[in-house]
Amino acid sequence: MTSLLPLPTIAPARMLDVEIVVPVFNEEVALESSVRRLHRFLSAEFPFTWRIVIADNASTDGTPAIAQRLAALLPGVQSLRLERKGRGRALRAAWSTSEARVVAYMDVDLSTDLRGLLPLVAPLLSGHSDLAIGTRLAHGARVVRGPKRELISRSYNSLLHAVLRARFSDAQCGFKAARTDALGAGLLDAVRDDGWFFDTELLILAQRRGLRIHEVPVDWVDDPDSRVKIVRTALDDLRGVARLAADAPLARFLGIGVLSTIAYALLFLLLHGPLGAAGANAAALAITAVGNTAANRRLTFGIRGREHLLRHHWRGAAVFVLTLALSNGALMVLQEIDPSPPRALELAVLVLGSLLATVLRFLALKTWVFARRHRQAARPAGERVA
Repeated sequence: MTSLLPLPTIAPARMLDVEIVVPVFNEEVALESSVRRLHRFLSAEFPFTWRIVIADNASTDGTPAIAQRLAALLPGVQSLRLERKGRGRALRAAWSTSEARVVAYMDVDLSTDLRGLLPLVAPLLSGHSDLAIGTRLAHGARVVRGPKRELISRSYNSLLHAVLRARFSDAQCGFKAARTDALGAGLLDAVRDDGWFFDTELLILAQRRGLRIHEVPVDWVDDPDSRVKIVRTALDDLRGVARLAADAPLARFLGIGVLSTIAYALLFLLLHGPLGAAGANAAALAITAVGNTAANRRLTFGIRGREHLLRHHWRGAAVFVLTLALSNGALMVLQEIDPSPPRALELAVLVLGSLLATVLRFLALKTWVFARRHRQAARPAGERVA
């Protein structure tokens, strides 16, 4: 009689927790000392599994050779070579292929105190937040830099708050991290910039999707040997801000609203003769309401496909009734003042009433008509899948 021995169990390989990308371009002087310093810190003080990726974007000096040598000598270090420039391009290439739970990056000069890395990634690994950024502008940060760079940084972030309604304090600090499942849910693909504006665009798009952005006040010392070309970078950033402002949901809604108003005015003038003022108003509003709801569904709120299509249009119809009541009320007030007003005056009053209705329409579309989709987009990617 033979006895069966239990088979040995093989423990599954532990998933990589954090992958830290160091994007470099012509950094042969600082690269080796910085990577070795980062490697010592992670080996001695970082409690999670980690990997360092040196992402060289088209360096023309000795940077590629140094990166390859460090990858061969130091465990947990890899080298990635790109033949085209762009910090954003380097981060996209590294992050899009990462198998880690969290991806991060830091500038090669290590201006940020490395002790800020753990509070940066911990909320992401716990699932509390989706992205995390180091900030030099929040209370508790300790920053050493000249007045010129301080003024530029604060002015730029104030511009983001005013134009793009940014709710984070520091878009430019080279110390950021993100959950890979949050990036993989279409966020990384939506970022168009491959240069210095990559960070800002990523954060703005994440905010618009309702993702959680965690901020960590950092200790930061300015690198006097910074390679950033301030004027060129500022112009590129301004172009990026203008592009994101034009692509904002509110801007798209207003554009659709302008086209709807023009269509409404033309239909009102066309139908006024056979239907009268009230009938022409109702018919023009009904026709443009259907097109307005469909356009906002797809372009403003990014909803495609037939799921909940009828429900959205029924709710859009309810908003149409509110719009009709407002415009008819304005028309009745006008007719009380002048029983036979000129057609141009009728149209002007109705357009003004339509502008008020436009504000109410946007609030209704955002908080009621497409509310379920909006709330779902605000949940972490892993939670939506579950």
